[in-house]
Amino acid sequence: MKYVMTEAVAPEGMALLDQSEKVYVAHDANPANYTEEMKDADALIVRAAPAKIVNKAVMEAAPQLKVIGRTGVGYDSVDVDAATELGIPVVITPGANNRAVAEHSLTLMLALSKNLVEAQVEASKGNWAIRDAHKQFELYGKKAGIIGLGRIGRDTASLCTGIGMKVAGYDPFLTKEQIEGMGYEYYANYEDLLKDCDVISIHVPLTKETENMVSAKQLKEMKNTAIIINCSRGGIINEADLIEALDSGEIAGAGLDVFVGEEIHPGNPLLDAKNLIFSPHSAAQTREAVINMATMCVEGCKAVCAGKKWKLVANPDVYKHEKWKDAEWA
Repeated sequence: MKYVMTEAVAPEGMALLDQSEKVYVAHDANPANYTEEMKDADALIVRAAPAKIVNKAVMEAAPQLKVIGRTGVGYDSVDVDAATELGIPVVITPGANNRAVAEHSLTLMLALSKNLVEAQVEASKGNWAIRDAHKQFELYGKKAGIIGLGRIGRDTASLCTGIGMKVAGYDPFLTKEQIEGMGYEYYANYEDLLKDCDVISIHVPLTKETENMVSAKQLKEMKNTAIIINCSRGGIINEADLIEALDSGEIAGAGLDVFVGEEIHPGNPLLDAKNLIFSPHSAAQTREAVINMATMCVEGCKAVCAGKKWKLVANPDVYKHEKWKDAEWA
C-alpha cells in the first residue's frame, strides 16, 4: 500500500505503518501539485488544508485511491460528496482533540476578558498606564452562548460552567429537552443567542448553511461589551464584517484560531483589527491531541485499505456504494 500525506503525522501514527507500506510526505496541502505521487496512492492523509482542496479532479487522478484520512473532525478540505460518489470513505477522528480545542476556546475567552495581549504590547513600549484602560472584565456570572453542542461544544460549555459562567446553547440537531437536560438554557434561534450573551463560542462545521452565519447583521445585534470566539472553521464568521465590528466598537473583542483560506499572511486586514487576538489554527495541536488524531487516522485508513468498513467516517453513505457490497466492518 502507498500512503501520501500532505504533512507527516505524529511519530506514533507513522509507527503504525509497517515497512511494506510506502509513504510519501509532500509538505504541501495541495495534492494537485504532486500528481505523479498520487497516481499510485492507496491512501491520502490530509492535515490542515484549505476548503475543498481535495476535489473530484484530485480523486479521479488517483485511480487506486481507497481512502482519504483527515486528522481532525472537520472535513471541509475534502469534497465529501465526490468521495462518496467514487466510493472513497473519508476517515475522521472525532473525539481526538475535544479537550484541546475546548481549553483553547476558554483560553481565548480569558485572554480577551483580561486584555492580556494589548496590555503586554503596550507595557513593553513603556505604556504602564494601559493598566488603567479598564477593558478587563470578569467571566464569572456572564452568559456564555455555545453555538454547536457536539463533543467540543459540550466540553467548552462544561469549562465555562466550571468558572461560574451561565451557559446557553444552540444546536439545530438537539431538542430543547436535550439541551436543558445538560443544564443549559435552550435557544431555538442562534441570532437570539448572539443578542443575549456576553461571550459567544462557535463549534460547528463549515457547510453551506453555516458559511457567513455571523455577518454584519448579527454582529450589529450583539452587545457592544460582548466577545466572540471561533475555534471551529474559517468562513463561519465573515472576516470583513468582523473587522468592521471590532474597529467601530460594535463588539468588544474576538478570538480566532481559524481563517478563510487556512492561513493569514502579512498585509491581511485582520492583523490591524482592534481587540482581536488569534492563533495559527493551533487549538488542536496539543501533544496529546496530535497523537490521538494521528493514531486514529492511520488505524482507520489501514482498515479501509484492508477492505474493512471503518465506522468513523464523514460519509457513512459511502458504504452503499457497489465497492463495499460484500465488505465486513472493521
